[in-house]
Parts: sequence; structure tokens; C-alpha cells
Amino acid sequence: MKNIVITFCLFVLSYTTQAQTTQTQPKTQLVEVSCGQCQFGMKDKKGCDLAVRIDGKSYFVVGTKLDDHGDAHAEDGFCSAIRQAEVIGEIKGNTFVVTYFKLLPLKH
Repeated sequence: MKNIVITFCLFVLSYTTQAQTTQTQPKTQLVEVSCGQCQFGMKDKKGCDLAVRIDGKSYFVVGTKLDDHGDAHAEDGFCSAIRQAEVIGEIKGNTFVVTYFKLLPLKH
């Protein structure tokens, strides 16, 4: 009887460890980020809007805005410079839906 209980416990333990799945965290990617109109030459919208450039293609950003990251018209702002950022998100149509955005400091 003792062997049956031990075997059953080992079976249950083995089954539960196999049933667990490991979720991987999405990886950040390094992208160029700037004003889509001023720096990337995008014409789809009027005014200034945040955009990312991934593999040479530009996408307007949904999930964070130009003014969330300082003065866009400052010397190092998005309308004056192309910056780099670490992002997590996905391309949906012609937009990049961001879930994580970290603007990197300028390298001098």
C-alpha cells in the first residue's frame, strides 16, 4: 500500500511539473524614434506625431505621445533630432502599438 501511495504522489508531481508552461518576457528592441513628419518625412497626418523606424520603415506610435518625452522642439527633441529608444510592442497595420518605451540618452 505504501508503494502505491508513493507511486501516485510521484505521478501527480510529475504531471503537474510537465503541465506548467514558462512564459517568456517580450524582448525589447532598439529603434529610431522621432517626429514622423519633421524627421521621417511621413505625410499621413498633419502636425507633429511620434513615430518609430524599424528596418527602414516608419510607423506612427500608439501608446505614448511626442510630448510625453520632453519638449519636441528643443535641440534634442523629436522634431529636431532622431533618437534611439528601447521598445516593446507590435506593428498593427501602419502603426506601432507600444507597451514599453524607454528613450535612451543622446551619445555625445
